[in-house]
Amino acid sequence: MTSVHYPEPTLAARAARVLRDNDTGSVITAAPRLYPHMWSWDAAFISIGLAHLHVRRAIAELDTLFAAQWADGMVPHIVFTGRDGYFPGPDRWGVPDPAPGVRTSGICQPPIHAIAVRRVLDIARAGAPEDAEAAERFVSRVWEPLLAWHRWLARYRVDAGTGLVTIVHGWESGMDNSPRWDAPYAAVRPGPDLPPYTREDLHRADPGERPTDAEYDRYLWLIEGMRRVGYDAARVVATSEFLVGDVFITGLFALANDVLAELGESLGHETAEVRGWASGARAAVAAARSPSTGLARDYDLRAGRWLDTETIAGFAPLLCDSGAELFELWDSPRWAGNPDLVVPIPPSTSPSATGFDPRRYWRGPQWPVLAWLFGWSFRRHGWAHRAAALREAGIRLTDGGAFGEYYHPFTGEPLGSADQSWTAAVVLDWVCA
Repeated sequence: MTSVHYPEPTLAARAARVLRDNDTGSVITAAPRLYPHMWSWDAAFISIGLAHLHVRRAIAELDTLFAAQWADGMVPHIVFTGRDGYFPGPDRWGVPDPAPGVRTSGICQPPIHAIAVRRVLDIARAGAPEDAEAAERFVSRVWEPLLAWHRWLARYRVDAGTGLVTIVHGWESGMDNSPRWDAPYAAVRPGPDLPPYTREDLHRADPGERPTDAEYDRYLWLIEGMRRVGYDAARVVATSEFLVGDVFITGLFALANDVLAELGESLGHETAEVRGWASGARAAVAAARSPSTGLARDYDLRAGRWLDTETIAGFAPLLCDSGAELFELWDSPRWAGNPDLVVPIPPSTSPSATGFDPRRYWRGPQWPVLAWLFGWSFRRHGWAHRAAALREAGIRLTDGGAFGEYYHPFTGEPLGSADQSWTAAVVLDWVCA
């Protein structure tokens, strides 16, 4: 592999060092202790940071991910390396290998990949001509796999009634233990035949910041259900005890389809189908907004009810270039305007909401990757001052150089896994762009 040049000792250099140290030679692992494999949406963010260091290494990261794409188009949420120390591992998932030597999980994660490809291309075009040429070739090569991935979502996961992209496990949302999923998970009843297990995460992170054992029982029970139907995409949706229209993924799907269509049009492809997916997702997000708060809501398809938990997912309309009036709520004391926040980035759950926990994973901390994602979409939609404010706040939050997985919203303490690759990657993009 071509060596990567790392900058001088600055915040950018410390971030670059995290990516170097987490590099196995074939993938950048999500984190050295807690997450020793490749995660789907992590890899997308990581490629963006890598592009500032070595464009072809960033391309290789995404190539590795898409080499694990299933034949039906799904991009799995984990591509396992040869390392141990993570549960559930490939044997617990029991997924047929999608390619020789490739082992994956059996679910997906948010479809941010087209956005990552776009960002890698833009970074490459601003650099050396050979990098721009490599990125152009990559876009031409990856467009069809991206299209197959989006088509899989449109075929198997878009609910006909609500138009929302559905998930069959909270892990698919990327926001694993968010209060968004408390009610749907409460209806998941693990059976007595749930195989025993030993958690690895509690030995590598503060248990007070991690999901509970009861939550893990439900997570693993859902996996058992998928195994029983052989991970057949249609049967998984039909039988899963957990089936929720995810408004955040739907908003992201709208945005990612817009980007995918633009990439396709630049290559001369027909994109009416992709534009249609974007339009449908945007309409579904608009229809999901609460008449009382204006926030967008998830929909529990098994229980037939809207879920009104106040989480950052409620700002999904802002990903879709709509709902600008939501900035009034964004700036309010319930969210980024809360006077106790260390920086004005919305926490993952409103501090005013039931279920808020400032230390526990997706139940309250601030996440730099979400600040990056909203900031990128804000700049794209012409809200440049909003994007600049998130960039400044994100750099302030992470300037200690620990690159936590997430941060305590009132103290700025880095939480979860330290030296988290996707945090380092978005910091690189903030400081190098």
